Amino acid sequence: MMCLRATCNVITLSALLSLLQGLRFEVVPSWFKETLEKSSFAAPYEYAVETAKQKALEVANRMHVKHLRTPDIVIGADTIVSVDEQILEKPVDKQDAYRMLSRLSGKEHSVFTGVVIIHCSSKDNQLETEITDFYEETKVKFSDLSEELLWEYIHSGEPMDKAGGYGIQALGGMLVEYVHGDFLNVVGFPLNHFCKKLAELYYPPLKHTIQHIKHDSIPSVDTFESLSDGESESSSFKEHKGASKLDSPSGVIYNSENSSGVRTDSVIPLENQNGVSDNATKVPSKILDLMDGFRASKALFVASKLKIFDHLKKKSPQKAADIANEVGTSVCGTERLLDACAALGLLEKTPQGYRNTDSTNTYLASDGEFSLHGYIIHSNDHLWPLFTHLESAVKEGSRQNHRAFGKKTEDLFNDYYQSQEVKQRFMAAMHSIAHLTARDVATAFDLSEFKTACDLGGCTGALAHELMRIYPNMKVTVFDLPEAIANTSCFQPSEQCTAPVTFVSGDFFTDDLPEADLYILSRVLHDWPDEKIHVLLKKISTACKPGCGILLAEMLLDDEKKNRSAALLQSLNMLVQTEGKERSGSEYRGLLEQHGFSKVKTKLTGNLLDAVLCIKI
Repeated sequence: MMCLRATCNVITLSALLSLLQGLRFEVVPSWFKETLEKSSFAAPYEYAVETAKQKALEVANRMHVKHLRTPDIVIGADTIVSVDEQILEKPVDKQDAYRMLSRLSGKEHSVFTGVVIIHCSSKDNQLETEITDFYEETKVKFSDLSEELLWEYIHSGEPMDKAGGYGIQALGGMLVEYVHGDFLNVVGFPLNHFCKKLAELYYPPLKHTIQHIKHDSIPSVDTFESLSDGESESSSFKEHKGASKLDSPSGVIYNSENSSGVRTDSVIPLENQNGVSDNATKVPSKILDLMDGFRASKALFVASKLKIFDHLKKKSPQKAADIANEVGTSVCGTERLLDACAALGLLEKTPQGYRNTDSTNTYLASDGEFSLHGYIIHSNDHLWPLFTHLESAVKEGSRQNHRAFGKKTEDLFNDYYQSQEVKQRFMAAMHSIAHLTARDVATAFDLSEFKTACDLGGCTGALAHELMRIYPNMKVTVFDLPEAIANTSCFQPSEQCTAPVTFVSGDFFTDDLPEADLYILSRVLHDWPDEKIHVLLKKISTACKPGCGILLAEMLLDDEKKNRSAALLQSLNMLVQTEGKERSGSEYRGLLEQHGFSKVKTKLTGNLLDAVLCIKI
């Protein structure tokens, strides 16, 4: 039997654990009074873990002493919400709920669940325990909540038995802007982390559950006894009568010695009736995906460069031979490329031929609403050659233009503007990303207080046009190099706003900046080292009056630089092609504050670019 208790609703907890086929459990409410002194704990998660431990120990001792039965495993869990280093538990009344939710409004907070797994045994009628604990943290951001919405939610009654005063799986979900991490952890139990911990603790099986089988061709092999009737071999966990621990997944354990004489356990997979190994989950799929990732990328790049997605958008379905004839390629090579794209989910393969998916029409066709075609071609022709020299970049700590293109580029943009073709390709790439991210960047904060804005390095004006759609009273100027301004006409939207975007040519490092209430730097600062950024920010600060602002649009790293893989890979990308790097919100705050900007706010948009807003004091 397994006894579990958590501060989340026991019905919710039972439902989550029921997802684990073959795991038998009983929910036993703990009588432990949650009176631990919060201030005595160095970190919020330590309080959650200790509370979970005391709950679980209370249940284990009560069942052993009062009910005269010793549980095999007791699992205790406690979920708390932490904001500004303070712990929020369940509200005691509606006013307390209002206080909690008001503190969370417009802020990012942490949800911690402490989990304790206690393995119990009895010796001479004394309870013996082995304790393992862990915690899970999930970041949750609330929208700015109006008084009306706050009280409407409070009057629903839902906040009263929820840590932090809300339930994300029900009405409380409407308060949440984004979640980073395990969603089920916010519900009240980190199921994924729990399963991994169980597998770690209770694998391999106990000796008395193993029998030895002799084979002519291999040494003595240990295997599990047959499952009882009604239990599936595919269950991740199973319970044997008389066993005090959970057994490992179905398979064969082969005990051998390596050349050093050290005993090792190797898994020899058993095949199920479909001929698929029951131990298929042991394949390191994530590592294999990373190993093959360059092939998938190149398949996408080549299909885009050949404009296969454009051809299929105009006419589909089409056979491989027809497409090969249109794009001037071999039939066998085209068919293999199309099959790969279909396997990657970029195309659909039917008996009649190949056709685009809806997503491909939107993002990969060159005339798609949010086409990334320009950036894909830029990635193939410019970034791919640079990345082949990543090893040299890591060793030297410098960009690799000289190796990739046979010349050392002193100025970042000289290479992009050397020919009309390269110029158009670069601008199309920048336009792709700007158009895709413009709305999320423009709506990350309320910018209605700013009457004029200047997008420094705004290229084709994609973000500027979006700002004017959202804020029709705002006048927006794009300030960029003469070579860029001269080629913006083909990127302008077909529909015009009330007032057109103004384009002004110049170099923001050397020329005077247009006057504005708000200066925008979208994908600009990451191109430069700190010393160049200080030059630019000093110049903007000088041009700004008190109350003016800066809006940054960049891929933000997390402070510990370990969670946001896309931003971390982009930072690696900057190593091979520029002197710049990606930075965290805290790092940008530090740069901005040195030049008199305060009230620095960051917003993770969920799109490719995040946003930072600050005000000149």
